[in-house]
Amino acid sequence: MKKQFLLFLLALLPVVASAQDAVEIDGIYYKVITEAKVAEVTKKPSGYYTGSVDIPASVIYEGVECSVTSIGEEAFGFCSGLTTVTIPNSVTSIGDRAFRDCSGLTSVTIPNSVTSIGGSAFYNCRRLTSVTIPNSVTSIGNDAFSGCSGLTSVTIPNSVTSIGGYAFLGCSGLTSVHISDVAAWCKISFGDSNSNPLYYAHHLYLGENEITDLVIPNSVTSIGGDAFCGCSGLTSVTIPNSVTSIGDYAFDGCSGLTSVTIPNSVTSIGKCAFYNCSGLTSVTIPNSVTSIGNHAFSYCSGLTSVTIPNSVTSIGEYAFFHCSDLTSVTIPNSVTSIGGYAFYGCSGLTSVTIPNSVTSIGDAAFAGCSSLTSVTIPNSVTSIGRDAFSGCSGLTSVTIPNSVTTIREYAFYGCSGLTSVTIPNSVTSIGSAAFYGCSGLTSFTIPNSVTSIGEQAFAGCSSLTSVTIPNSVTSIGSEAFRGCSGLTAVTIGSGVKNINSQAFASCKDLTDVYCLAEKVPSTKTDAFKDSYIEYVTLHVPAASINDYKAVEPWKNFKSIVSLNGEDIPEEPEVKKCATPTIVLVDGKLVFSCETEGVDYVSEVKVGDAKKNYTSTVSLTGVYTVSVYAMKTGWENSDVATMEFTLGASGEVCDTNKDGTVDVADIATIISKMAGH
Repeated sequence: MKKQFLLFLLALLPVVASAQDAVEIDGIYYKVITEAKVAEVTKKPSGYYTGSVDIPASVIYEGVECSVTSIGEEAFGFCSGLTTVTIPNSVTSIGDRAFRDCSGLTSVTIPNSVTSIGGSAFYNCRRLTSVTIPNSVTSIGNDAFSGCSGLTSVTIPNSVTSIGGYAFLGCSGLTSVHISDVAAWCKISFGDSNSNPLYYAHHLYLGENEITDLVIPNSVTSIGGDAFCGCSGLTSVTIPNSVTSIGDYAFDGCSGLTSVTIPNSVTSIGKCAFYNCSGLTSVTIPNSVTSIGNHAFSYCSGLTSVTIPNSVTSIGEYAFFHCSDLTSVTIPNSVTSIGGYAFYGCSGLTSVTIPNSVTSIGDAAFAGCSSLTSVTIPNSVTSIGRDAFSGCSGLTSVTIPNSVTTIREYAFYGCSGLTSVTIPNSVTSIGSAAFYGCSGLTSFTIPNSVTSIGEQAFAGCSSLTSVTIPNSVTSIGSEAFRGCSGLTAVTIGSGVKNINSQAFASCKDLTDVYCLAEKVPSTKTDAFKDSYIEYVTLHVPAASINDYKAVEPWKNFKSIVSLNGEDIPEEPEVKKCATPTIVLVDGKLVFSCETEGVDYVSEVKVGDAKKNYTSTVSLTGVYTVSVYAMKTGWENSDVATMEFTLGASGEVCDTNKDGTVDVADIATIISKMAGH
């Protein structure tokens, strides 16, 4: 009680003893309360402490002996010239930032009287190599030793119950942590991973003996969060039946851990409990466990098998993230949800059975499981999350049950081995890029229940030969079928109102498009970009033919005909030239037909001419120019050829010296030849 009263008086120090602030006694400054007979070391009003400082247990001020009980906030802060400090047994607390940035401080002795070390107390004391915290200390503040990069070892006593956040952040030189009682260590409340010196030291010592085979005492009921994080020196852990919970990050980064026994008493495995235990090869989760926390076994790359008991109801997000050696997993009927990214990157997983109890498959739950060949989704599942099976390149078939209403974005993205998929009538929407890059997919049926097809939903499905979009669909997203290079026929349902940008771009094998909509859908002009629609037949309702002919991009199809073959407007006769020839008219190349007379002369384009000449290359010898009809009403396949001979007179291809060879150049050359 007396001690609490003194601390209370110190808290009021600025008010009741302002006249005694920064009192200098033998080179050290204090705040003094003569009534309470206590003094607190404070910083100099100007300048900094240097060299070695020996703080006395008591000072005499105005004839009153006052006990030195605390080192105040920033008392020695930024004293870069300070090398050593002796703290007397009278001191009970070291205030916040007391020795902050004392970069020259090499050693400090903390006496048994101290009960708390304030936040940032030794922040950035880079030359401090070791520190022993006495049994009297119960708490170490936030950032207390943060930035002490020269610190190689630290001793934590049994009395410590809490270590604040980032207390040892950046203590990269730490190699050992010494404790005297494992049970007490398990009970410490760590603010985060960086508050545990093990995060950097990696080696835990019981006294002077390193702990490699850890045996948790029977007195321990829970293993606290971050308790052994980063302790790569551990090879095995035995957890007694007294333990009921394993805290968050408890064994995070214990890469040397090869085995762990979890007893039936444990009911929960915390978040990141065994995160990055890359040496762990197998783990048995007891029937007492009801939940596996987020990231619980993330990056346990050596884990080959895991058995999840019937007691577990949920598998947390990232629970087995990147367990690349995991080949099989059994999910019991008790599990109702599989968290997002739960098995992401389990590239060795070949099969998985999802029980009927599961109602949702989280985002990217099985993404990157490239060895997975088949998966059965039970009728209990109502939604398949975003990226759920993305990158499962080994997956050859998948059955989606009638319970599923939504296939979310990227659900089967990059499943290049998928050859067939059945989409049930329950599905109302197919998300963006849901089947993007499923290059092996040869067929699928979109049910009448679907109302929208998302952006890039089937982009890159290069093995698809035909697709039917049902009447229920009102919108086809941008690039929905872009790059479906094997697609020869497309049927667009009568309900489609919008076809977005590049929806059918680069479908280069298209021969027929059937659009059942009587009203021309609002269509982006690049909807069929690079799909050579000038060679594709468009089939539309008879009454709408002229409407389609009037708008982009529909009017660009080779021909527009009736869906039922009736009421097809008469197409203009396409003429063929039996005897195509090239003649020169007014110095220009023209195309004519002897059988039709010279009235059918048209413009021409030249192909197969000799190319890539420069203005310095002479042309000699015999050359052939092929010319194609360009006039409306004539087939472009009608070809005429002309041979011409250039002697050694020095004529060149680039006649107008513009750096290119074009029709005009060749026409000029042939005109000259005509005069030879």
